[in-house]
Amino acid sequence: MFLGRFYHNIDDKGRLMVPARFRAYLTPDGVYVMQGFERNLMVFPARTFEAVSQKIQSMTFTEPTARLLRRLIYSTANHVEIDRVGRFLIPQFLREAANLDVSVIVVGNGDYFEVWSPEAWEEQDQELRDVQSNATRFADLMVTTSVS
Repeated sequence: MFLGRFYHNIDDKGRLMVPARFRAYLTPDGVYVMQGFERNLMVFPARTFEAVSQKIQSMTFTEPTARLLRRLIYSTANHVEIDRVGRFLIPQFLREAANLDVSVIVVGNGDYFEVWSPEAWEEQDQELRDVQSNATRFADLMVTTSVS
């Protein structure tokens, strides 16, 4: 499971080092990197992306919102290899879409991880630190600690 946040740099060739703790959850199949829903990137292990892809493929293409989601996912997703030292190349258009320069924040998100510019992450982090809003916005999600 991808947990925590890490401060890394993108090198001059556009490569990002995967945090050491995250590498244990990756396979030689590489990762899929795509535009996120905020100004960030989402990075999926191959098996996770394939599961998401199957769900998207099962959506009807006659639904306009489903077509938009398909376009977002498939037009921005790129399969990339992890090199022997743990880096992967972020395509230029994705770096631009997420406003990534040199410094980035890599954030665990359970089955996948995200890559944020420091500025965008600061805005997101401010929102996450709003205790009152969190109590309201997450109440309907029915999160429980019971194990079934």
